Amino acid sequence: MSLTKFASKLFKPRQYELEKHYTQPEALQRRALHYLLEKGKYTEYGRNHMLASTHSYDDFVNNVPINTYEELKGDIDRMRHGEPNVLWPGVVKWYAKSSGTTNDKSKFIPVSSDGLHNIHYKGGADVVTVYLRNNPGSRLFDGKSLILGGSHSPNYNVEGSLVGDLSAILIENINPIANLFRVPKKQTALLSDFEVKRDRIAHECLKSNVTNISGVPSWMLSVLVRVLEISGKEHIEDVWPNLEVFFHGGIAFTPYRKQYEQIITSPKMHYMETYNASEGFFGLQDDPTDKSMLLMLDYGVFYEFIPLEDVGKDNPSIVPLEGVELGRNYAIVITTSCGLWRYMIGDTISFTSKRPYKFVITGRTKYFINAFGEELIMDNAEKGLAYACEKTGAQVKEYTAAPVYMDENAKCRHQWLIEFSVEPDSLDRFADLLDKKLQEINSDYEAKRSHNVTLQHLEVVKARPDLFNDWLKSKGKLGGQHKVPRLSNSRKNMDELLEMNHKENE
Repeated sequence: MSLTKFASKLFKPRQYELEKHYTQPEALQRRALHYLLEKGKYTEYGRNHMLASTHSYDDFVNNVPINTYEELKGDIDRMRHGEPNVLWPGVVKWYAKSSGTTNDKSKFIPVSSDGLHNIHYKGGADVVTVYLRNNPGSRLFDGKSLILGGSHSPNYNVEGSLVGDLSAILIENINPIANLFRVPKKQTALLSDFEVKRDRIAHECLKSNVTNISGVPSWMLSVLVRVLEISGKEHIEDVWPNLEVFFHGGIAFTPYRKQYEQIITSPKMHYMETYNASEGFFGLQDDPTDKSMLLMLDYGVFYEFIPLEDVGKDNPSIVPLEGVELGRNYAIVITTSCGLWRYMIGDTISFTSKRPYKFVITGRTKYFINAFGEELIMDNAEKGLAYACEKTGAQVKEYTAAPVYMDENAKCRHQWLIEFSVEPDSLDRFADLLDKKLQEINSDYEAKRSHNVTLQHLEVVKARPDLFNDWLKSKGKLGGQHKVPRLSNSRKNMDELLEMNHKENE
């Protein structure tokens, strides 16, 4: 018997438990809220917001405000200095470093022991549970898992406390038994210099029997390319013939799919999307034929949703799970066993079904362009780029877009900076196709583009090779959980990138 067949039996009970996501989703959420209130009432935050006398969802809404990072930052900093029972019972020792806010370079998201095991590790285990259910012939555990991680460092001077990428915290605290099935070695996985790490990972894993890979698509692609360079092989399956699945998350996979399919041509290869963030593990793709993800409801996370058009209002409309409508864009609000209370995570999703509750990620509340009333979101951008790539044979490696504000003639446009791994047959045609597709899928954009009265035809600027990596490196953000901001109303990132692009081409 293969090791995978034996291991599969251990995941069977959870497969049956997951059926409750289809039959009793609202009940799972009620239990999650009850658990959080029971634990939270013993904290300072719980006392200040009357959690001991909070017995219903209506009480919860009345007693606990909506929070962004700014509202919780002071409490989190006290926790980082070792204060117990602030937002969650006990001392929280781990903090996931995430991209910053308007006022700070970084956010530090608490990761309690409860959250580590009941959210993050449970999510990882469920990915395997669902994959094995969908692929009974899998040999997943008969080889190694290549898992990309970031790095961590000591948190202030608090003994045993760490701050860093969530992936590094997960690797640091993983069950030692799991290390028997994982590569590279821990010291390599936790290196802070991504370029050195990439090279070492490629060398260490070259002779391993890698059956599955996990990580952010952009960084994993960089590692796989290095593996091919060192091995001299054309395809990854020539190096790892038993590779069968890529568990990916962090950024949209669509721009990278063709590149993966070119270097991994094996017909047995699978791709499974996950929604795991510094703040928690929220969803996974449970049906290989459906790009939607199943919202995970029994992890000690309680969800609420704000319609995107209400974000930023003084009294926004907020609904629990049973109040959502299909096809509507919502900003996610979470309450978790890491001490995040009614916290706006910054992501936006749209539900595709109920019972089970399934969704697609549509963007970020801060990653959109609405300079002229066009309300362009990341989901629009990804669909437009996919269409233009399909028609021109192009492949996009990285991109960002920002508005060019009105000139003296009241003319304005969107400017796209795109790094191609395969260039289009015509850059002008690519821009035209992208512009037309955006009009087709976004009525606000179409209205502003009408007759070129307000919004002019978009502009595409070709980025030099490795521009975005060099920009991230200049910010100290190469590798790990760091991502290129896709859409923004501000030109700050765009202007910095264009200056770097211009200097290189002089």
